[in-house]
Amino acid sequence: MAGKDYYEILGVDKNASEEELKKAYRKLAKKYHPDANPDNKKEAEAKFKEVNEAYEVLSNPEKRKMYDQFGTADPNQGFGGAGGPFGGRNGYYSYSSGGFDGFGDFGDLGDIFSSFFGGGFGGKSSRNTNGPKQGADLRASLDITFEESYLGTEKQINITRNETCTICHGSGAKPGTKKQTCSMCHGTGQVKQTQTTIFGQVQTVRPCSNCNGTGEIIPEPCTECKGKGTVRKQVKVTVKIPAGIDENQTIGLRGEGEPGTKGGAKGDLYITIHVRRHNIFKRQGQDVLCEIPITFTQATLGAEIEIPMVDGSKETYKIPDGTQPGTKFTLRNKGFKNINNGSSGNYVFTVLVQVPKRLTKEQRDLMVELAKTMNEQPPVKKRGLFG
Repeated sequence: MAGKDYYEILGVDKNASEEELKKAYRKLAKKYHPDANPDNKKEAEAKFKEVNEAYEVLSNPEKRKMYDQFGTADPNQGFGGAGGPFGGRNGYYSYSSGGFDGFGDFGDLGDIFSSFFGGGFGGKSSRNTNGPKQGADLRASLDITFEESYLGTEKQINITRNETCTICHGSGAKPGTKKQTCSMCHGTGQVKQTQTTIFGQVQTVRPCSNCNGTGEIIPEPCTECKGKGTVRKQVKVTVKIPAGIDENQTIGLRGEGEPGTKGGAKGDLYITIHVRRHNIFKRQGQDVLCEIPITFTQATLGAEIEIPMVDGSKETYKIPDGTQPGTKFTLRNKGFKNINNGSSGNYVFTVLVQVPKRLTKEQRDLMVELAKTMNEQPPVKKRGLFG
């Protein structure tokens, strides 16, 4: 999917609402479902997978935000790829649709399929409600300094999430006991009901009320987690901040969200970055902006001045004689790094000429003599065109 436009695939505007996305997805998923295209199943399957992946990204607010920022929902690509400093091996989130294998499990999109396919083509359910389910995603925000956004850094944040119970190891059953298969649904988590109507027999499927859709009964729940298999805890998570990250950009950490159920994978943690304002520097795109005061004589005669840099170092720069107030000078490649391609912006500083407010008698006399040699006259107001 790299380089493809998810909005174009779904045929929606970039400002499309959640309802508009869902409506477009329903229409396309029904159109390209392989079971609805028996004569062209291979092409339909490819198109169906493409539509499925586009909707799964755009329907998730955090993934959509990341896609809009980086052109991908995979931070590994946005932060330099798998071989870069934020590759998949260090635990950063890597998005994939989960794949398409035949016409089986479509994850959380199953509810949409069932709403217009009536439980799937051929009477089969398009979703296994009692199978493994990925844990919920978590969201957090993190404040960093201007310098940290420029240089990159590593931070620890505290988050509260469910952790697997150490007493029952996630089973929910008291140690020494086991879960039992539900006798009502026989472990499926669902019960079927058949009703006779004027149109014939109609079969409906609903979650089992005896086991709440889990397919299992816990005769003796764990005393620590009360049968949930998880306990609420506060944990510390380490976050690597890439150099060049900007305000409101999001970092995703794979597997740092809520634990899954039935052996499902953990959810992900999305961290939105907020950069504190600096009293000297400003950011504009990838450029660093700064105002540097110089004296009247430095502006007139030219001088070598020291420029403070974001990383704490200093650069020497020679400004020419006759420099006017407000003149901008540029230090190439001294700005913020681009987290997508590694290129750097510039450092642009504007000179502010300081005019002395108080002079000694000697200094004033020298200025008067200078003014005479330059034949300076006070400005004359011009009259209007008609006097």
